[in-house]
Amino acid sequence: MGRAAAARKLAAAAAYGGGGLGAVGAGLYGLLRFEATLARRTIGEPREDPPPVSTGWYGRSRPGPAVRIALLGDSLAAGYGVERAQQTPGALLAAAVAAHADRRVYLRNVAVVGAKSSDLPPQVDLALPVEPDVAVIIVGGNDVTHTMKPSESVQHLAEAVRRLRSIGCEVVVATCPDLGTLKPIPPPLKQIARSWSRRLAAGQTIAAVEEDGRTVSLGSVLGPEFASAPALLFGPDQFHPSASGYEQMAAVIVPSVLAAVGEVPESERLPAAFRGERVLPIAQAAIEAVRTPGTELGGTEVAGNRRGVRGRWVELRHRRRREETDRSGPEGEDDDETVAEGATTG
Repeated sequence: MGRAAAARKLAAAAAYGGGGLGAVGAGLYGLLRFEATLARRTIGEPREDPPPVSTGWYGRSRPGPAVRIALLGDSLAAGYGVERAQQTPGALLAAAVAAHADRRVYLRNVAVVGAKSSDLPPQVDLALPVEPDVAVIIVGGNDVTHTMKPSESVQHLAEAVRRLRSIGCEVVVATCPDLGTLKPIPPPLKQIARSWSRRLAAGQTIAAVEEDGRTVSLGSVLGPEFASAPALLFGPDQFHPSASGYEQMAAVIVPSVLAAVGEVPESERLPAAFRGERVLPIAQAAIEAVRTPGTELGGTEVAGNRRGVRGRWVELRHRRRREETDRSGPEGEDDDETVAEGATTG
């Protein structure tokens, strides 16, 4: 089977197929569920203390108009495991956007520790009143560890993207990371977790782009660096990132968030062949993105057409990571008047 055909088969199975494990027999499937339970025991129960609050204003002294960001998803979006607000992915994202766009940023973090894709609807309900300019969704890991069918996962994600796009909000989905890198997961579950998470990431990519969102792949960003320095980049439970790990993750997402709000360097406005950027059918692009962390996909047109014989056209981009900025926590909690002021003043 050629690479493109394999891409279409895997991506289509992820987005529209059934079980997620294909030909895995019932006996092995039972073993995998048992090992998943053991892995969750190793990881342990979530802390009772919630993650630090990252909701609030960033870069208040910068000129307007303000950028409103909603952050949705699971513990990776919430910042589970760190001690200070400025260490959370929400704060890292908001502070970086404020610095590089030279605009004030209001962040509303509605992510929930332990959330699966099926838990996105109430988070969208909380995000919509903020009227965000861009929403960032980080979800999928719990879908894999709880053996949720990829077809169900991507349906929930597609609906979330659709609702956010209906109010004109740009959407950036950070697709499911490669869970095969996680130390508490033993073989053969480790290999299956890698295949399952990549399958889910491909499906998430198709679902989000079909709903006019854009995606950025996390892939093994929690992988090679984590494998070489697990004590530095993994938290105490060996499952969630440490503060340094969240920095790695945020660095991959920030360029795509900046692109979503129109803050793109002139040199990156068009795809650059020397960076491996090009226009591809969506299924082929999805499988390439799964394999390369930091790959951004978004819908485009070819000769005035959004679709070709092999599906939706997408731009595959490898945006440059931005220079590190000063890290800061939120400058204040929100209220209705504060959000309204930031939305209407320059």
